Amino acid sequence: MSEEINHDRRRLIGAAVLTLAAAELATIASADAQSGKVRPIKPGTNTSFGSLKQIDAGVLNVGYAEAGPANGPPVILLHGWPYDVYSYVDVAPLLASAGYRVYVPYLRGYGSTRFLSSEAFRNGQPSAVAVDIIAFMDALKIEKATIAGFDWGARTANIIAALWPERCKAMVSVSGYLIGSQESGKMPLPPKAEHQWWYQFYLATERGREGYDKYRHDFAKLIWQLASPNWNFDDATFERSAASFDNPDHVSIVIHNYRWRLALADGEPKYADLDKRLAAGPVVTVPTITMEGDANGAPHPEPASYAKKFSGKYSHRTITGGIGHNLPQEAPQAFAQAVVDVDGY
Repeated sequence: MSEEINHDRRRLIGAAVLTLAAAELATIASADAQSGKVRPIKPGTNTSFGSLKQIDAGVLNVGYAEAGPANGPPVILLHGWPYDVYSYVDVAPLLASAGYRVYVPYLRGYGSTRFLSSEAFRNGQPSAVAVDIIAFMDALKIEKATIAGFDWGARTANIIAALWPERCKAMVSVSGYLIGSQESGKMPLPPKAEHQWWYQFYLATERGREGYDKYRHDFAKLIWQLASPNWNFDDATFERSAASFDNPDHVSIVIHNYRWRLALADGEPKYADLDKRLAAGPVVTVPTITMEGDANGAPHPEPASYAKKFSGKYSHRTITGGIGHNLPQEAPQAFAQAVVDVDGY
């Protein structure tokens, strides 16, 4: 009888300890959220979002991950090429724990995102990608969100902030102001700068299209290594993202995007007015934090060259420690902190 009482007592004490520990952790998380402090995290801590969702939005059925309380302030995180939603696998839970409702969509041509019509033009035009995200917001009934991204995702965030500022509360943009035009894409650059864009010229050829299609995983891994020379990602990390490049539209979207930038491919007429406005280099008025890794091996402008493109509250952060192009995945705490901070501007 006494042994049963002792067992019961131990169970009660154990349960009480666990309850107190959970309460303490919840208190710490709540305090961090209220103070605006993002908790520390080791990059690569998380490997999954759990189940992904799908929603019809515009011309697409969009695959996306979501996290955080349903009534939290919305944040949309946008990936680049050749990356995918897993660039934010550590950022999303950090923001969710800070009280945000986080959405991470696959862009057209990636992961489980599909065109609703087999007849739709597989268009990689930057303005088309931005319209996709506006349609995504409409489908989810998101009136306004903080939007953050890198590479294609940063350019998309820039376009939305410039053309639809009423939909963008604030922005985090890796590598700053990336809005361009076909005319600017025609301009020759100094040899050293042109050399950095080797893949763009390769993809402009039919040999490049066939090579990218045949070796898309090897191609993507090479870009990861060149763009983030100090990032020691493992095979499992790469393969999680590389699976999204098996999307049936991926090659067509990527090829069209880079050819369009060089004015070697036409866009769709329905985006012509948007492209005309973007060609003027519109100033971004929403609160913005731009970021750069100190070891970004991909082509990128110097922060001083674009600072005047942001007329609202603005700051720039260079993240040190050998951080490359895929800044959200390499430095998730710093990226998440920027999102929290810009939301408070």
